[in-house]
Amino acid sequence: MMAIVAGALGCSSKGTKPAEEGTANAVSIEPKMAFNTDSAYAYIKQQVSFGPRVPGTTGHSRCADWIVGELKRHNADTVIEQKSEVTAYTGDRLPINNIMARYNVASPRRVLLLAHWDTRPWADQDDNEENRHRPIDGANDGGSGVGVLLELARNFGKVRPDIGVDLLFVDAEDYGRAEGFSNNNETWCLGTQYWTENMPYGDGALPEYAVCLDMVGGIDAVFHREFISNVKARSVVDKVWKIASQSGYGAKFNNDVGGSIVDDHLFINNAGIPAIVIVESTNPQTRSFPPTWHTMSDNMQNIDKTSLKAVGQTVTNLIYQEK
Repeated sequence: MMAIVAGALGCSSKGTKPAEEGTANAVSIEPKMAFNTDSAYAYIKQQVSFGPRVPGTTGHSRCADWIVGELKRHNADTVIEQKSEVTAYTGDRLPINNIMARYNVASPRRVLLLAHWDTRPWADQDDNEENRHRPIDGANDGGSGVGVLLELARNFGKVRPDIGVDLLFVDAEDYGRAEGFSNNNETWCLGTQYWTENMPYGDGALPEYAVCLDMVGGIDAVFHREFISNVKARSVVDKVWKIASQSGYGAKFNNDVGGSIVDDHLFINNAGIPAIVIVESTNPQTRSFPPTWHTMSDNMQNIDKTSLKAVGQTVTNLIYQEK
C-alpha cells in the first residue's frame, strides 16, 4: 500500500476535521445480495499462499493467473489483461499485469471498483531491522481489497447489477519510495499510472465514479473520509458513507476526515474519473496506517472478518442500489 502526501510515515494525516453532518440516514437498506465474509477471507488466504506478489516473482505470476481464472469462473462478460513493463524509482524494470473484469459491458452507466494486487517488496517499517529487506505477505495491504473484489465478482456472476461494473486489479502500486513521501508521489501506483494512460474506454465513456479499496481487513479497522477523496470526489464519499450508515456500519465509517493518501485513486481522479479510497488511515495506535503496515506482521493472523464485512457489504449495497 501507498504513501501519504503530508505527515510522518505512510498514511499520516493532513489534519482531521469533522465532516459536514447529514450523511447518515435513518432508512435501512435491505441487502439484495449478502456479502460472504468467509469467502472473502478464503480469497485473501489463497493470495497469501502464493507468497509475496512482487512483480517479476513466481508468486506474482501464479496469483495473476489465479485472479484471471476466478473472474472468468464468475461469469465476467470480458476479462482484460493489460501487460507491460514499467520502471521503478530503483531503476528496476517491472513486468506488470493490470487485470480488469467487466460486467454489463453495454450499460450506459458504469462504476469502477479497484484494488492493487501486488505486495511491498520490503518490510521497511518492521521493528526488526533484519526484516526490512524481506518481502511481506500483504494479507491486508493488497490482499484484503482483492479478496473483497473477488467476492463481489462472485455475487455479480450470480445476480447481475442493473448498471455496468468494472473490477480493476492494478499492479505495481507498492514499489514506491518511502523517503520524502510528498516529493515521490509518482514512484507509487505504477500500474494505475499505466492504466490511466491506456484506459479501455472509447468516446469519453468513462465510469461515473470509482471506489478504491486498500487495507480494508485490519483488526478493528475504522475508515475515515480520506482527505483527497473528500476534496476531489466529495459527492462519492457522501454516497458511500451514507450507504454504510444505512447498512448498519456507521461506526466503522467515521465521518471525520482522515489522512491524505497517495494511492491509486489519486491518479484515477487525475484521469477524469471522480475517485475515492476506502482505507484505514487514522489508526488510534499509529495515527496513520494500521501497525502491521509494511511489516512482517501483515499476515492472516491480523485479518479481521468484521472489517471485511463492513466494507464488503457496504460496497455490495452501493452497487445494487444503483439503477
